Amino acid sequence: MRVQSLTLVAASAALLAPTTLPGAPPPPDRRAQPQASAHAGAHSHPRVRPSAGPGPGASPVRAGGGAVGAAELLAKVRDCAPVSKGHYRSDAGTPADIPVCGTSDAVFWQADLDVDCDGQAGAHCNSRTDPAFSAATAFTGSDGRPLNAETLPYIVVPAPSDRWDHRADGVRGGSVAAVVHEDRVRYAVVGDIGPRDIIGEGSYALAEELGIRPDPRAGGVPSGVTYLVFKDSRVEPIEDRQAAREAGERLARQFVDTAPDPAPSTAS
Repeated sequence: MRVQSLTLVAASAALLAPTTLPGAPPPPDRRAQPQASAHAGAHSHPRVRPSAGPGPGASPVRAGGGAVGAAELLAKVRDCAPVSKGHYRSDAGTPADIPVCGTSDAVFWQADLDVDCDGQAGAHCNSRTDPAFSAATAFTGSDGRPLNAETLPYIVVPAPSDRWDHRADGVRGGSVAAVVHEDRVRYAVVGDIGPRDIIGEGSYALAEELGIRPDPRAGGVPSGVTYLVFKDSRVEPIEDRQAAREAGERLARQFVDTAPDPAPSTAS
């Protein structure tokens, strides 16, 4: 993961009012310099089967079929009801203007994509190709080893803080994510944890699948990536790409075919 040196922004005391999701911030002048790893204290998680669909109270899913397109997913996440108590930066030195938004079934955000090469060393991900390389990932595979960023599409979520604790929204290691860039939708798992105040990172393999240059030094994109994580979902084992894809396709179809959350009541 990219660990930047900066002072944490104080979390807001109350949830932000629903608003329209802002565009991603302008590209930074350069990638932030790494500091100490935030993997300390990370541990493996219990293995469970991939979970199913929308949370309690969701409207019935309409009969539908076919792969979910980028336009369908983006239309469903156009409006933002923030679940974070503050905003995140895309990189050190950039404005903190990225909220984490939520529905009853998912959380989502729009940001950049920095390339995470952490985990098992390989031809493309190692200490020579990536000056911020860490041999650890916050979550591990079924064999107890760190994940392999070159072969497993995964995303990075911020470390829990007063700003947002992903665990409170049913997000954990192995949770299923749909990631959208331009006209591509690809499915991944939550595989690593990053700094508390920065968001927008995916593995080498995920960048490659999205048609983004996967070079950990000079790759990634400065904006235009949407991350959608389905609440209370999980893949077993976490490294099973096929299971993540199948679960992601099913959950994405349920998500776009389910009626929107009802508007908050204004009755006194």
